Amino acid sequence: MLLFAGSGSRRLAGRIAAALGISVAAGETLRFSEGNLFVRVLTNVRGRHTYVVQTTAFPANDTFMELLFWIDALKRASAASVTAVVPYFSYAKGDKKDEPRVSIRARVCADAIEAAGADRLVTMDLHAPQIQGFFRVPVDDLYALPILCDAVRPLLPEGFVVVAPDAGFAKKARRYASHLGAPLVIADKVRDGHEEKVTSVEIIGEVRDRTALIVDDFTISASTLNAAAEALLERGARAVLAAVTHAVFAPSSMARLDAGPIETLVVTDTVENQPVEFSPKVRVVSVAPLFAEAIRRIHHRESISVLFPEWR
Repeated sequence: MLLFAGSGSRRLAGRIAAALGISVAAGETLRFSEGNLFVRVLTNVRGRHTYVVQTTAFPANDTFMELLFWIDALKRASAASVTAVVPYFSYAKGDKKDEPRVSIRARVCADAIEAAGADRLVTMDLHAPQIQGFFRVPVDDLYALPILCDAVRPLLPEGFVVVAPDAGFAKKARRYASHLGAPLVIADKVRDGHEEKVTSVEIIGEVRDRTALIVDDFTISASTLNAAAEALLERGARAVLAAVTHAVFAPSSMARLDAGPIETLVVTDTVENQPVEFSPKVRVVSVAPLFAEAIRRIHHRESISVLFPEWR
């Protein structure tokens, strides 16, 4: 196999390569003065199975276009196959036409990845699992749950609860609760329009005198996490921690997190080109071993589902 690193995931790709016992293959991304991107493969890939690691964030549009150029360059260089490893799939929230005259953005991205020539997609914690159906090529949606649970378990006292930040995440949060052996609580939020601002939160479940662990797939402004944490403390929770897969932090997020009641926020390294310096409250754990094992299994035509027995 040959593993390439896009500019959005150089450090993560290096960790994945190290876990696989290989080196990142030679390639480069150049940016011209007017903003155009130029991708060049510097390794002979003819007849080889190739994997390109590229998160589509910061800046989302540039990193997504670069991903397409990587796929196209590898196909035109006669690679036997190209697997797009996209740790964070941007535009995943655009999975439906929920108001008039809007684009289903995730479908457009899926079509573009296929048109560029990808033979397979590997990603993590898709915001909407049905996005897998937008692709006609195989999609492997990995789960950060085991890694996040291992990271937060030592931080949690007896009798804690797992909290879904909204009703839509309740099903996934239930899996966290089951994995950790804790009851589930739901923070039902109300958000107006497309603004990243929560107007109200209702807590469904008992949290008094318990430590609460909020779980979610991503955070941008940290406003949802803070609103849920404040509502939990108002209901008598003793302390609040959070575990989130994708740390898509906006510039104002760290100030909001520092001023908020969350004691510790555990995130993964799926997003690395951050526009902010992390707060001391943020702890980062790597998902490189999980991606490396998934790539190894894909390459050797082995099952990936065995990595997540609770999902089978």
